[in-house]
Amino acid sequence: MNIPEAEQSNPVARFALRMTVWTERYMPDSFIFALLATIVVVILVLMVDGSVRANPTLLATAWGNGFWTLLTFSMQASLTIIAGSALATTPPALKAIRWIASRATTPRAAVATVAFFAMAAGWFNWAFSLIFAAILAKEFARRIPKADYRALGACSFLALGTVWAQGLSGSASLFVATKGSMPPALVSIIGGLIPLSQTIFLWQSLVTVVIEIVVVTIIAWMISPPADRVVTAADLQIDLGTGETPELKRSRPGDFFEFSPVLTILVAVVSIVYIIVRFAAPGVGIAALDLNMVNFIFLIAAMLLHWRPAYFVQAIKDATPAIWGVVLQFPFYAGIFGLIVSTKLSGAIAGAFLHVANHVTYPLFIGLYSMVLGLAVPSGGSKWIIEAPYVIQAAQQLHLHLGWVVSIYNLGEAMANLLQPFWMLPALGILQLRSRDIMGYTYLLAIFLIPIVLLMSVLFNLTLTPGSEVIPMVP
Repeated sequence: MNIPEAEQSNPVARFALRMTVWTERYMPDSFIFALLATIVVVILVLMVDGSVRANPTLLATAWGNGFWTLLTFSMQASLTIIAGSALATTPPALKAIRWIASRATTPRAAVATVAFFAMAAGWFNWAFSLIFAAILAKEFARRIPKADYRALGACSFLALGTVWAQGLSGSASLFVATKGSMPPALVSIIGGLIPLSQTIFLWQSLVTVVIEIVVVTIIAWMISPPADRVVTAADLQIDLGTGETPELKRSRPGDFFEFSPVLTILVAVVSIVYIIVRFAAPGVGIAALDLNMVNFIFLIAAMLLHWRPAYFVQAIKDATPAIWGVVLQFPFYAGIFGLIVSTKLSGAIAGAFLHVANHVTYPLFIGLYSMVLGLAVPSGGSKWIIEAPYVIQAAQQLHLHLGWVVSIYNLGEAMANLLQPFWMLPALGILQLRSRDIMGYTYLLAIFLIPIVLLMSVLFNLTLTPGSEVIPMVP
């Protein structure tokens, strides 16, 4: 089969292929975007703030003072990635993968099943979903050799292009809900914390998640190629392996505790008691579920399900390379945040939004803006740091529900991931694919999904009234 000729027959696939070739050739490393964003913000500050033009050292001071304000959040974001990845490789998770893969028996059903479980898992933790779904896609390819491996790979990534930011690992929602994560300047703008009950647990947010999962699963079923255009793992000369986890062995007496579950059980018991106490505290309930608690639950669950410390430690080691982007880039985005909130730039951008938008259209503008900026800044957490000051200020002026504004940001941020390959890289490594192999499918999904998501952001905004979504910070 001539693969390029098959692609040529579909104008959408042809366009997607050209775009993926362009991104592979011309898109720089994500760190370059952090540097470029710094320069752009510096120029904007000089344009709108006369006091900075009169004394340029104020600009350097604002950037330097902001540079280290996100150290806590950087560690929290890193642990989200590590804990989710470690949980995806536990024996129960791998057993679940094999069970799921045994349910579907046709190539089309396999593609749709990967899409569904990728999104369902992604609501709980995006890193868990990315690894879990990639392993599931590979398992399906072993069981159903005639399934299109590119479509399986594309669907394994779909959580990050749809529901992840609306779920329990959504950076922006957890950021505004967690005391200690937000810089004081942003707390001052918002007026306190926005609990998860006013973001990801709004009924409007939950409905958008259900609609996205249903729509995308149906589309995934439809886009599976016909038999004469399927590209299998064998066609791509990919070795799928056996799917078995390598066994670790004791080599010395000092390894006893590393291969014994005793310490794991004792620590897990204490941890579970702590979780129960936190949620059962009077007047707390779901408010206990902040970024620290989410990470704590996933980390302890991964430790317990790996059972023996040696396997848990190996899973953590395997997951650690994925956090380099957070460690390197977040300080630079924190510097950008310092430039925005310490000068007149935040007010100027908020004023621009107020000039072009009103109470009804503002969600549309924010959804599109978040998506477009996400193409250049491929990180939900760091991008929120840039957007939050002026997005929140404008929303307050237009009397919008701030929790839903965060959710709109989340929707736009997720859609950007369908259009650029940065967060595909961990899954692509497992699948042994290139971004161009799968982005034709993600572009096609974006064409269908973006209008639906933007429409939901506008319509659901009309059902909300601001007033009680912010909890004042307790000193």
